[in-house]
Amino acid sequence: MVILKFQRVVIMKRTELESKLESLLFFVGDMILSNKLCELCEADEHDVHSAIFNLNSAYEYDDSGIRIVEVEKGYQMCTVPKNTEVILKYKQRPAKKLLTQTLLETLAIIAYSQPITKPQIEDIRGVRSEHAVSKLLEYNLIEEAGRLNVVGRPVLFGTTAEFLRHFGFTNLMQLPILKEELIEILRKEVQKEVNYIAER
Repeated sequence: MVILKFQRVVIMKRTELESKLESLLFFVGDMILSNKLCELCEADEHDVHSAIFNLNSAYEYDDSGIRIVEVEKGYQMCTVPKNTEVILKYKQRPAKKLLTQTLLETLAIIAYSQPITKPQIEDIRGVRSEHAVSKLLEYNLIEEAGRLNVVGRPVLFGTTAEFLRHFGFTNLMQLPILKEELIEILRKEVQKEVNYIAER
């Protein structure tokens, strides 16, 4: 990125690669895999990463309302969190998705035990979870992640890229570490349900 000075005004001039990346990410609006960006822009991964770093530095310097965030193995152009309220006013929706205690509990079970079936979720929670799973699907925080290879082939659920963006994670490795005893409880409950379905 070249810095030009004119009448004491600092102008951040985009490089060709930065311009291409900015246009692509703005146009697509969703996550683009890093290797796809390299292919489209005919650049190596290091140059793409550096260009995105420069763009974000310029956005931050200008107090811009957008940033390019890393999601899983790609990048996406997003608005900055501080402007969420005005965007939601435009969309005429509630100020935020209502993640009740029930939804958060169900989402946590899915996040830490994925892929997982609805019966497995219900075994862990001890109550029916149709509404919670339906709402999380509606909010695009979870998605179908295949089917369990047992009789009946129940649907498996896992978290989405939107889940990572919503909670500010780059990947699932950044999830807070649970206490080992809680992880063991989840593991046993899921295995018990798998054994039960397989025996039917």
